[in-house]
Amino acid sequence: MTEEHFDITIIGGGIVGSATFYQLQRKFPDQKIVLLEKESSLAQHQTGNNSGVIHSGLYYTPGSKKAENCVNGRHELVDFAKKYNVNHDVCGKVVVATDQKELPFLEKILKNGLENKIEGVERIDVHKIKEIEPHVNGVAGIWVPCTGIIDFVGATNKMLQVATGLNSHSRCYTSSEVIDIQQLENHKVIHCKDKIIKSKYLIVCAGLQADRLAKADDVQLNERVVGFRGDYYELEDHAKHKVRNLIYPVPDPQFPFLGVHFTRMVNGDIECGPNAVFSFKREGYGKTDFSLKDTYDALTYGGTWKLFMKNASYGINEYRRAFSKNLFLKTLQKLIPSLKMEDIKPGRAGVRALLLGQDGDTRDDFRIEYGHQSIHVLNAPSPAATASLAIGNDVSKMAKEKFNF
Repeated sequence: MTEEHFDITIIGGGIVGSATFYQLQRKFPDQKIVLLEKESSLAQHQTGNNSGVIHSGLYYTPGSKKAENCVNGRHELVDFAKKYNVNHDVCGKVVVATDQKELPFLEKILKNGLENKIEGVERIDVHKIKEIEPHVNGVAGIWVPCTGIIDFVGATNKMLQVATGLNSHSRCYTSSEVIDIQQLENHKVIHCKDKIIKSKYLIVCAGLQADRLAKADDVQLNERVVGFRGDYYELEDHAKHKVRNLIYPVPDPQFPFLGVHFTRMVNGDIECGPNAVFSFKREGYGKTDFSLKDTYDALTYGGTWKLFMKNASYGINEYRRAFSKNLFLKTLQKLIPSLKMEDIKPGRAGVRALLLGQDGDTRDDFRIEYGHQSIHVLNAPSPAATASLAIGNDVSKMAKEKFNF
């Protein structure tokens, strides 16, 4: 078994981990940094299975870290993509109210957008909706010109490539699952299956495993990560003309997801989704995937049941739709009534990590905390990919303050 020494170890090779590596190495080029990723390549979980959208910051409470980091991170991400030729397109999106009852929340979203200083955001009428997306039906909408699409996997790998190019002693090790973390007097000992890393400092950006690695590092955490799977459909080639760019519904304010939407991906595919159902495996992308450990952890936690009870009818409908193409189609037809069964086919799935409180409350805002000689990104739900460079910047500021670089 090999043993290596580094100044900083980062656990987690999603876009938040890679963005943190990039920001740290830029600001502290003399620091010897290693990134550990358990999979054989980067961005295999939340980063590589999300909708690929560069979010504007429209939905997030003004003054929150989500709002601040999304707006700042979006600008930095687009600049990064332009500089390093990461495939992206700032194409804009429409948020569409399909019923008069949705108008008050549409106005609230618009107010958020204006307070968050989202450039170009405006309320639009039915005629403007049709001009932007001719096949969409709605009663009113919001046009958000600065929303876009991007190859998040490509961005993740490019961040890592640039970072490792800044210090020839820094490394990234894939297929390196962390199985134990020890705190010695002045350094961490991180045990992987085939190597031991000794490191002055530790930063954990572990997404779906964030709570477990926090506990392994003796960080006190009352919440627990619970996974929710989102299933997508795709438009068949003959139906792709019905979606030009991005089409979103007005989200249900009682539920912590944005609702089923249409997304043109950077490869030209059109995805429809996702729904949101409890996942019986944190990293399970099939409808019947199951992990006894993950299921036991979730279902023996009181916060999970409180969330279920608060959203019982919504959750049941989501589960029915997960196993029914017809019900999924009916949801899509609220925005595009001309869609037919033969227009859609099953697509991929993703799993979101929600840090769930004991009261059943989803810890909505980003959350980063110190451990002993460590920093843990405990909660980074959407729009974390968009905000990744801003999150990495926050972590690097915390590291400078706490680690005395």
